[in-house]
Amino acid sequence: MGNEASDDRAEGGGERSEGGGAERADGGSGGAERSEGERQDQQDQQDQQDQQDRRGRRGRRGRPSWWSAFRHSPFFSATVVVLIISAGAGLFAGSYTYAFANPTPHRIPTAVVLPDHGTPTEKAFVDGMEKALHTSLRLHLYPTYPRAREAVEEQTVFAVLRARGRGVALDVSGASGASVAQVLTEAAPKVGRALGVPVLVRDVNPLQPGDPRGLAIFYISLAAVVIGFIGAIQLSVHARALEPGERIAFTVAYALLGGFTIAATVDWGLGALDLPFLESWMILALTMFTSGMVFSMFNVLFGRWALIPTWGLMVLLGNPSSGGAVSWPLLPSLLGHIGRWLPPGGSVNAQHTAVYFRGHQHAFPFLVLAAWALLGCAVFWTWRHRHPGGRETPLRRPER
Repeated sequence: MGNEASDDRAEGGGERSEGGGAERADGGSGGAERSEGERQDQQDQQDQQDQQDRRGRRGRRGRPSWWSAFRHSPFFSATVVVLIISAGAGLFAGSYTYAFANPTPHRIPTAVVLPDHGTPTEKAFVDGMEKALHTSLRLHLYPTYPRAREAVEEQTVFAVLRARGRGVALDVSGASGASVAQVLTEAAPKVGRALGVPVLVRDVNPLQPGDPRGLAIFYISLAAVVIGFIGAIQLSVHARALEPGERIAFTVAYALLGGFTIAATVDWGLGALDLPFLESWMILALTMFTSGMVFSMFNVLFGRWALIPTWGLMVLLGNPSSGGAVSWPLLPSLLGHIGRWLPPGGSVNAQHTAVYFRGHQHAFPFLVLAAWALLGCAVFWTWRHRHPGGRETPLRRPER
């Protein structure tokens, strides 16, 4: 029995030892948790201190906190828009006033029939015209009058000068450029009276009755240019889910339909111009497509600010220099040279030749439009990953 009691005490002591060990183990675990919590608190305090130090360093570098708040507020973008619109208004008014307000002749190409070239009367008349216009007539010599008239049809010259009895005859072409024809028509009789030389002025290629100022072609080309890039803007806003290839396809669609409605309105609806309908329609459609792709090109390059370079290229620079409202010999020299290389100038030139010089169409304006359209498509397609839109590929649900 004594041994049994001893065993019981041993077992009880062992149980107490185990219990004490368990309690000590629990106490150690609680201490570890408290240590982990203290370390986390210390880390949070250190992070807060680091943020305060960074803000302090930014303040010491001279960047005030109000600028950071303003920079990330909607007022910053609104202020930028206000400044851009203000500058754009001045540039818009300035570019059109500079081009149109006071057209001045610059070296007007004029044909001279060769047998009459060099006569005293003709030479005196040319000198008088140059003094009256404050410019020079760029003389092109042709052996016969029919050859000189052919040069008018090819739009190489704007007028034909030839001897007529004791005086001279000046044939102008209103269709070549109404503003140039007006300048020559007004100056020639005054010079003739000053020299005592009879002068006969006639318009051998007049404008159509519904377009006596020759501005209708400029207006329809302007409509195609502006609506062309506005259509691209609307696609980017209201049809953002279109993929790049689909966006190009819809640009082609609205260009074809828009070109048709412009031509139909001006010809069938208003009767202002007698258009070669299919050719004019295709020129307008190509213009609208080119304008739309120019915006799409800038859209992937400049994002939400794409309208600024598009407006600058097509409206501020392209339309005033196109030769539609004022013929290129009367434009400032720089605009007269670059205008024909831009889409609005290509559109006006192609349309002008189609309407008034049928059978004498040139490839150059179409090459200009095609080159800009291909450039726009190439840039848009190359950087299509920056296209602000497209559809997300839906995730497949796992099969059960």
